[in-house]
Amino acid sequence: MSNTPMAANPLTRAVLEIDEYASGLGWDQPARLFALVDTARLRAQEPALAAQLGLEDEPEITGLTPIEQDEVPTDNPLDEFLGTIAWPDAVVGCALTVERLMLPPSAEAQVPDGLSEAELAKWVADHPERQEVRMTVAVLRDGNRESALRLREKDSSTEVLTGPDLVPGLAEALSATFED
Repeated sequence: MSNTPMAANPLTRAVLEIDEYASGLGWDQPARLFALVDTARLRAQEPALAAQLGLEDEPEITGLTPIEQDEVPTDNPLDEFLGTIAWPDAVVGCALTVERLMLPPSAEAQVPDGLSEAELAKWVADHPERQEVRMTVAVLRDGNRESALRLREKDSSTEVLTGPDLVPGLAEALSATFED
């Protein structure tokens, strides 16, 4: 997409492309799952799909193409859903974008003991220091990973934080979808 930095590696570009796409949809969106495929291979093996994605006229485009999958079900926990996924060989990686509430590290010491999961979620939602964040995490079969974080209060493509270890738990869960 237009705002993705060309100097970034292909996985970072894919994560930023997905973040930009999700940003265009606005906030308060459901989680979205993407298969990542090798763009050159897609163009060679699936020319009709490449044409549908607008990739046929730009043969110099290499890297990874994100392909959004069916909706992520909201009626069961995300980790359980991810445990049901298996990818075909043509998929070299996957990515997930999800919105969550986060607290700064200083607020973690204030969490009351003994809260149920639902009580903890309500406590975080009511906390004055909470931040709404959109996390986009991608992993490749070879173990590489990348993440992008966008705060709702700083909703700008120039304010997106990237790095491989920003959301390690989600990266591990996505990596597990490639295990036999």
